[in-house]
Amino acid sequence: MADSDQNSTFVINTQYLKDQSFENPNAPGVYAAMAKTQPELNISIDVSPGRLQDNTYEVVLTLHADAKIEGTPAFLAEIDYAGVVTLGDDVGEAETETLLMVETPRFLFPFARAILAGSTRDGGFPPLVVNPIDFAQLYKNRKEAALAAADTEEKPAEA
Repeated sequence: MADSDQNSTFVINTQYLKDQSFENPNAPGVYAAMAKTQPELNISIDVSPGRLQDNTYEVVLTLHADAKIEGTPAFLAEIDYAGVVTLGDDVGEAETETLLMVETPRFLFPFARAILAGSTRDGGFPPLVVNPIDFAQLYKNRKEAALAAADTEEKPAEA
């Protein structure tokens, strides 16, 4: 019975593509420009958990990529890939945050990355394969930024 309890602490019930967008606003001219110049690429990643029921959450992993060639948009791609996760009753608040903000996106990422690569390939560009993400470090950086922002907001109020 103990094995069953340990396994039920963290369950990904389902995962799915929630939203996908690909824009190729300057085709076909962008392909000739790309043959001469490497595009400037910007990638951002976001993780957004939301409670569905008592111990059940939806975690949305967003991958956003845009490429420009000499300031002209080449493509814009965005993927919202989600999972529904159930946590056991024994999971504490701190562990809940870690499971939702680090472990769940770690499981979802390879699928979202593959969809993003397919989107850019289908749009006539080389497949964009995003390097693996350290979600623990990303979570830590965001927490530190939130604390710093809270400190900044509090200081003017005290003065």
